[in-house]
Amino acid sequence: MTSRAITTLFLTDADVDSLLSVEEAISVVEQVLRQQATGDAANRPRGHDYASPDAYQAWMQAAAYGLGVCGFKTYTIVGGSGRFFVYVYDVDGGPPLSIMEANRLGQLRTGAASGVAARHMANEDASVIALLGSGLQAASQLEAFCAVRPIELVRVHSPTPRNRAALAERMTAKLGIAVEAVDSPEPAVREADVVATITTSTTPVFRGEWLREGTHVSAAGGAHPYATELDEATIARADAVVVDDPDQARIECGEFMMASASGALLWERVRELCHVVSGRVPGRTSDRDVTLFKSLGMALWDVAAAKAVYDRAIERGVGTRL
Repeated sequence: MTSRAITTLFLTDADVDSLLSVEEAISVVEQVLRQQATGDAANRPRGHDYASPDAYQAWMQAAAYGLGVCGFKTYTIVGGSGRFFVYVYDVDGGPPLSIMEANRLGQLRTGAASGVAARHMANEDASVIALLGSGLQAASQLEAFCAVRPIELVRVHSPTPRNRAALAERMTAKLGIAVEAVDSPEPAVREADVVATITTSTTPVFRGEWLREGTHVSAAGGAHPYATELDEATIARADAVVVDDPDQARIECGEFMMASASGALLWERVRELCHVVSGRVPGRTSDRDVTLFKSLGMALWDVAAAKAVYDRAIERGVGTRL
């Protein structure tokens, strides 16, 4: 495609939802992570401009040279409500290939990344999940885990009984497995093969001593210096500690920043997801390892997923030409 042939395509959240599944997003995210490991893709940490404590703009950039695209994501959060957009460009130049709403895209790519990490870090026979959190991102997390592991039972806990019950009912019907709402996180965590956190908590949502051998922990909630879904015991217990972007983790991963300040974590222990996916470093070395993946969110996932959505939109004649 040359720059002269480009007509910018606008795509809505509904378009994205109709064009990309969780399973397809997992494949796209895994592919671009392999490209990142070989230098064919690059990610830049997120930046922020604050108007007030509850009103800010954020932006993040990436280039997926192997896919022939680059781009950025920008979003505003005001009073807890957000609007998200991704701009995708051909690396050869010209106007954007697409401008798309990115709320649904963000759910898909975040869930997909957790699924990719679980594929490489969770035990192959992992079948029981403790899901802590029942907000907008929870469903795609659960779908992604079920796509990569033989999940049979999910126990969901969150502070609001109505929310966790609604998620359990909806996902039981959608996935065809037992998804149960529970009143306490402790029994769920103690019996889980995968513990997934997807909250906005500023205090730990479970205790590391509850984890049994072999558990994979996936922490995908909170990307700011005060986010603390995990306690220091969880970080200390982990035989493998992996993040999506180490540079971003040093400025946004509250749990790791605090653990580093107290001496509970050495940054030298922290590995990068792309190198786990490529096989450069192991996701686990035995069935008994406790493994930990902390997801902060990368523009690289957004750009790669957006390119897949754009390609399908062109094939199917979906979207509005600008």
